[in-house]
Amino acid sequence: MSEMNPQLKAMAIQRFQRIRNRAEVNDLLSMITGGNRDLVKFDEVAQRIKARQQREIGIQNIPLKQIVGSVGRYRDFTRTFLPRSSINQERWTTIDTFLNGSVGSPPVDLYKMGEVYFVRDGNHRVSVARANGLDTIEAYVTEVAIDIPLTLNDFDRDQWIMKTEQKEFLQKTFLDTLRPEQDVRFTEPGRYKILLRHMEVHYYFLGEEAKQAGSLKEIEWQDAIVSWYDTVYMPVVDKIRESGLLTHFPKRTEADLFLWISHHRERLSHHYKLAPLSPDVAVSTFAETHSERPLENAVQGLRQGIQRVLGREKVPPGMTPEEFEELRARHDAGEVSLSEAEEQNQSLEPVQAP
Repeated sequence: MSEMNPQLKAMAIQRFQRIRNRAEVNDLLSMITGGNRDLVKFDEVAQRIKARQQREIGIQNIPLKQIVGSVGRYRDFTRTFLPRSSINQERWTTIDTFLNGSVGSPPVDLYKMGEVYFVRDGNHRVSVARANGLDTIEAYVTEVAIDIPLTLNDFDRDQWIMKTEQKEFLQKTFLDTLRPEQDVRFTEPGRYKILLRHMEVHYYFLGEEAKQAGSLKEIEWQDAIVSWYDTVYMPVVDKIRESGLLTHFPKRTEADLFLWISHHRERLSHHYKLAPLSPDVAVSTFAETHSERPLENAVQGLRQGIQRVLGREKVPPGMTPEEFEELRARHDAGEVSLSEAEEQNQSLEPVQAP
């Protein structure tokens, strides 16, 4: 191995210490903001996205910004390949010294999925290249076949997880085939699983209603999906659109609001002992107490505080006394909310999509 240039070595040490300090600061900020600063785990993506066969596509110059993860060292570097405390300074600075000298750096080994790459071998070299302001790096590339198109933007706030969950959701519900106009999208992971549970509960109660009506024919899963979309989901979405509620949540979707309103609807019914709220009342009461705009949040909080002082909290904000009394009377007559119905029907727990 060629002898290292002392001046280049000293510069490499300074560079390493500077960017490792930056990594520590970024990690501290992520603890405050709640963001994930780790590299993306290749194995997790490959498993979730059901990666298939691989093929070698040879040596290419790859944009460094397109490398989002690693096969094994995803915790040793930040998402932008800043070295953390576990990285050996001597190894990193040696690679940096050779890169800036006459020796250079050998190609790294990458997996390609869609438009993004994962380091199979060469995490230190990628880190050094980025620290030196390079735009590309030479790499042996192995392409992994996938069914979901992945882009760099998909790895901002874990959008790739939502893409995967959406695909699994549609495979189970056939909603994109049954209702091609549907646009059920979420902005956070885990929501499709909750929505699927809503559909399973609807499927269960349709079956129970059919039995009580004396029908011997089983409810088909796809018929239940259509019924849920037309009679449960879309009436709420229509009210969301009519009210302009989405403008108060500029970074959210109609599906996000549907789940929040559904939870809000159940919470009110359970707390006040009310029959299920209509879509109109559910949206109006939600709009009265929720917003993602700071000023509106402050105004809503002040309004609710005044109502508590005046002793008017017996009726939820956004609901008239007449609506409240009607819902209470219907509840007393036996019309219960979904959460109460689930509590009364323990056999509902194992219900799953066919």
